[in-house]
Amino acid sequence: MQGRIIKIFSDFFYVETELGIVEAKLRTVLKKQLADVYTGDFVELEQFDEKSMQAFITKVVNRSNLITKPKVANVSQVIIVSALKEPDLNFEQLNRYIAHCEYHKIMPVLCFNKEDINDDEGLKQKVSDIYQPLNYKVIFTSALEKTGIEELKPVLKNNTSILCGSSGVGKSSLINALLNSSKLRTLPVSEKTKRGVHTTRHCELIDIDKNSFIVDTPGFSHLKFDFLLPYDVQKLFVEFNKHDFNCKYKDCLHISEDGCGYLEITSNMSEARYESYKKFVSEAKEYEEKISKESIKNELNIKYNQNKIMTKISHKKRNLSRKSAKQKMYREEI
Repeated sequence: MQGRIIKIFSDFFYVETELGIVEAKLRTVLKKQLADVYTGDFVELEQFDEKSMQAFITKVVNRSNLITKPKVANVSQVIIVSALKEPDLNFEQLNRYIAHCEYHKIMPVLCFNKEDINDDEGLKQKVSDIYQPLNYKVIFTSALEKTGIEELKPVLKNNTSILCGSSGVGKSSLINALLNSSKLRTLPVSEKTKRGVHTTRHCELIDIDKNSFIVDTPGFSHLKFDFLLPYDVQKLFVEFNKHDFNCKYKDCLHISEDGCGYLEITSNMSEARYESYKKFVSEAKEYEEKISKESIKNELNIKYNQNKIMTKISHKKRNLSRKSAKQKMYREEI
C-alpha cells in the first residue's frame, strides 16, 4: 500500500491512503539508517491492519524536492503570507522568505493579508512597485472579510502549496476562509508584544480538493544565510539574474567595489531589497569566516612526510603508544 504523509506527531506518521488515514510508525531498519521522513512524503506501507488502521512505513518514494525550513517534501509552490498590519510588514523578513524560495528553485506567491485593517494605501502601492516588476505574483487578502480569497483559489488549484510566514500573519485564518470552515485554531496578535501567537504546532497537509493541497506550518522567523558563501547570495535576487553585465571582479559582491558592472542595477534596486541583500551577504561572510577557521584547524591535524599527507597523532595518543611499546618490551624481557 502507498500513501502520503499528511501530519507527523511525536513518533506517529499519519498517512492518507485510498482506504483512509492510516497511523504508521517507521520500520526499525529505517530508524537505524536514520532515514529522513517528512510531511508531504509519499511512502510505502506494510503490515496494514484494517481494523486498527495502523501500519509500518518501509520506504520513501518519488520525492521531488524538500523545503528545509519548515521541512516539507514534494512542494510545488510557496505562498509567503505577510500581514500589512498587526504585525507590521517586515520587508527584510519577506525578502528572506523569497530568497529561500529562490534557493530551493520554487516560485513564491506573495500574499499580503489583513487588508481590512490596513490604513496605509501607500504601503500597498509600495509593495506592488517593488515586487510585481520582479514577476512575483502579488495578492492582497482579508481572511476576516474574505476578500482576495477568490483570487487566491485558482493559484492553489492542482498544487501542493506551503503557506509560510511569521506567527500572527493569518495563515490559519486564510485556510479557514478557503475551506469556508473554522477547522484551524486562531488567536489574535498579542497586545503586549504586538507579535503573533503560535497556534500551529506542526506541519499539516490539508485537502482543498482532489489534487490541491495546502500545508499549514508553524510560524517562524529565524532564517539566516549561514550556509552560503557571500558570492552566492546574488543568485537569490532576481534583479541580478535579469541582466547580463560584465564585472571585472570574479567574486564581486556588487556592494561598493570600484568598477563593478552591476552597481547600476543595485542603484535602481528598491532600498528594502538592497538593504536585505547586504544583510544576507554579511551573514554569509560570517559563514565564510567560520569554515575558513575550521579548514585551518583541519590543516593543523595533518602533516606531510615524503610528499604524502599523513594524519598527525595527538600528544595524548602518542604517549599512550609509547607506554604500550614500553610494556611490550618489558614483557619480552621477562
